Order: sequence, then structure tokens, then C-alpha cells
Amino acid sequence: MDIKNREYKNILIIKMSSLGDVLHTLPAVAALRKGFPKARLTWLVHPQFGDFVPDPPIIDEVLYFDKVKFNKMGPGGKWSYFREMRDLLHSRHFDLVIDMHGLFKSAVLAAISGCDNRIGFCEMWEGSGYISKPIRGEHAEGHAIEQYLDVARYLGCPADEIVFPLPDLQKEWQAVQQKTDAVRKPYVVLVPGARWDTKVWPAEHFAKLADMILRDGKQVVLAGDSEDAPTGAQIAGMTPGVTDLTGKTGLRELGALIRHCTLYISADTGPLFIATAMKKPLIALYGPTRPDKTGPYGNEDAVVIKAPVPCAGCLKRHCRKWICMQSITPEMVFEEYKKKVQ
Repeated sequence: MDIKNREYKNILIIKMSSLGDVLHTLPAVAALRKGFPKARLTWLVHPQFGDFVPDPPIIDEVLYFDKVKFNKMGPGGKWSYFREMRDLLHSRHFDLVIDMHGLFKSAVLAAISGCDNRIGFCEMWEGSGYISKPIRGEHAEGHAIEQYLDVARYLGCPADEIVFPLPDLQKEWQAVQQKTDAVRKPYVVLVPGARWDTKVWPAEHFAKLADMILRDGKQVVLAGDSEDAPTGAQIAGMTPGVTDLTGKTGLRELGALIRHCTLYISADTGPLFIATAMKKPLIALYGPTRPDKTGPYGNEDAVVIKAPVPCAGCLKRHCRKWICMQSITPEMVFEEYKKKVQ
């Protein structure tokens, strides 16, 4: 069956995590909507990463696979949960499944969807390429955003422009304003967390940078989820005058906080890509990961500082000789800060 040259009416997009990966998928989803204006688009995602899945008319329905709940189940519970997911997916009668996740778990969900037309992006791991046809376009060696867009291009969708469909966040901004007075003046957002240990910029570096920014007359707001709260408290304890909102905002409130900031600074972590999608002035700090693959793409106001060490870009989640992120000094970041705000 020719998957490429068809007019699909009911499409399932599988991209379950992480926050940055979900945001990287948004331009492809916007292109799919343009290419299939009358189709019903459904997105399957983990609940904790669903806040930035676009609202209608981009995405018509959001389905959830609760990984946290699933991992706590025994073998019988897991089997029952997969049967429930199978029945749910079958009930939607999809005529195309697009696996933008490319892992074993997404392959299983694609396989039990009841749909025989299944494609994925170029980098399909853990056997997922045997379930969904990998689409290898001209950007197969390029940035993740372009790899996902190549899937839309394969289906004939216009994808020359990088568009990030984002929520309004006005209610969330009002909620943020009630949490602190710091946002009533120009402020800089620092996000100290990261999912990999090797991506984390040292708390002492954040504290020194925050002190430099405060002395320059700007407010400094620390942000992130509950896992970042201990680091946020540590940084705030070393830097009087910092406003610590780590663990005190929901994901959309964090988005509203970023939308109204003067400048955003972090390592390679999910909120960085909220700032990227909003085209905010930002400074991104990269050590073990590669900005050419997963950097702040499509934002001309973004600056990337790569660790000045030979092993940068190693893609290691853990490292016994971890020196990359420490090698990015607060002074190096402050120099870029001055270029952005002055």
C-alpha cells in the first residue's frame, strides 16, 4: 500500500516524552495540520508532558499513556493496561500512525493501534523501525526538529517555515504575578535543573552568575520543577536577592514566566525549548549533548556556549571524569548576558 500519496482522515501522533522532545515535534504537527486541514489529529503523550500539546484546531484529541502508573504495576496490571490501551486506540479507527518517539514502548503502542499504515522518523531505536517505516529525509543528519519535519514533508505537507503552536498562557501569567513581585520589573530566568546528571551546570556557578546579574540591576528568578527545588534553595541560600520559584509553578505557569522574561539561561533542559519556541533571548549551556542535534533551533536570538573541552558532545548520561559543564564559567556566561541586555 502506498503510504505516501494518500489523503488521511484520522492520524495518530505518538510522542510521549520528554518536554523538549514534545516541543521539538510542534513544527511538524503544525505542518501536518496545514497538509491535512480536514483530518482528525490525535496525540498520544505521557500526562506530565501534555501541557504544551497544542489545543484545537491543531490537535483534536489528546490521549495519555501513564508511564508512572504503568511502572508501578505488576505483570498482570501491565498486561491489563496494554489491553485497555489497545481497545482505546482501536476505537478511534486511525488510518495513519506516526511514531515520532522511536522506542520500544512507542513501537508496542503503534503495533496495537489497529492501524496498518505506520511510519516514524529517521532515528528509530529498540526495534521500533520494524513496526513503523522510518522516514529518512534530507535532514537525517540534522536537527531533531528537521528530522520530524521530514516526516511531514514525506506526506506532502508544506514545511518550509518553523512554527511553534503554543498556548495563550494569560491565566497562568496572572497566577505567576500573584506568586512574586519580582516579575514586575525586568527579570532574568535561570533554570538550574536537567534530566541528565552530566547536563547540570554547578549550583555554585549559577549562584555567582545570579549575583553578577543582580549587581547589574536585574531581578533574578530561579525556575524549574519540584526535582529542581533543592538546587534552587541552595542557589538562593548563596545569593541574597534571588527569587526562588523552583517547584512552585506548574508547567504552563513556568511557560508564562519565561514568556515575559528579559533573558533566559539554562543548560540543555526542557524549559530551554519553551524559551526557544517563544523566540526569547536566551543563553544555552551545552556539555555532553550536541546543539547541532538538540540545540535551540529556529531562534535567532539564541546563543549557545559549548563546553571548551575535547570530550564535549559525548552524549554520556554519567561520567567519572565529568569536567565539561564546570568548564563553562560564570564569567563566560555573563559576557554573553551583557551582549543580550545592553
